[in-house]
Amino acid sequence: QVQLVESGGGLVQAGESLRLSCTASRSIFSFKAVGWYRQAPGKERELVASITAGGSTNYADSVKGRFAISKHVAQNTVYLQMDSLKPEDTAVYYCSAALGAVALWGQGTQVTVSA
Repeated sequence: QVQLVESGGGLVQAGESLRLSCTASRSIFSFKAVGWYRQAPGKERELVASITAGGSTNYADSVKGRFAISKHVAQNTVYLQMDSLKPEDTAVYYCSAALGAVALWGQGTQVTVSA
């Protein structure tokens, strides 16, 4: 079974940066798309950024210009570079991969941004 493992979360101050990693237990070459989602307490999970197999990217309006998604196929890893972090970015961040008709999810990594 394919597993996704997120890492890179932590506690930072507003304006600082973090880079999240999502590493798969197999090649991500066959993934139709990979997305980063986040869920803050009391809120619904939302899509933050996604990248397709062809490399097309998409971002939520709230993170455009601050976050960047990328992938390193040889390392089976998808990254989320988060710059100029704001307190409202505080959430558990999850990666999800579309493998055929199946959606895979990681366990999440906490990002906390203090004012």
